[in-house]
Amino acid sequence: MAVERTLSIIKPDATRRNLTGKIIDKFESAGLRVVAQKRARWSQADAEKFYAVHAERPFYNDLVAFMTSGPIVLQVLEGEGAVAKNREVMGATNPADAAVGTIRKEFAESIEANSVHGSDSAENAAIEIAMCFSDGEIVG
Repeated sequence: MAVERTLSIIKPDATRRNLTGKIIDKFESAGLRVVAQKRARWSQADAEKFYAVHAERPFYNDLVAFMTSGPIVLQVLEGEGAVAKNREVMGATNPADAAVGTIRKEFAESIEANSVHGSDSAENAAIEIAMCFSDGEIVG
């Protein structure tokens, strides 16, 4: 498997509860390396742009409101098969369906406030990383 990069977002529900370090530890313990990281607070325009692919879905407005409700931590994770590894460590979107030991099983408050976002493909990872980081910010 090739070394890849993927985008990870620690969402407002997790930053509010001061879980950032615990979540990063799970990624690093799984063999992923943080090669870029910043704490931010998205504007409505930022969140709308990032989630534009979901604009026609019924949950879009709630998702934008949630992602602008507090600080987030944006990261680029790097490692062998990083996209799949990140998704494995995060667990299923619905924490009720997530495997024991995953981030969402341990930390998510609900299907909406599920603590983390991760790219779903290498192609989307490249797009999402470019939306959130300049080349100079990635220092792995």
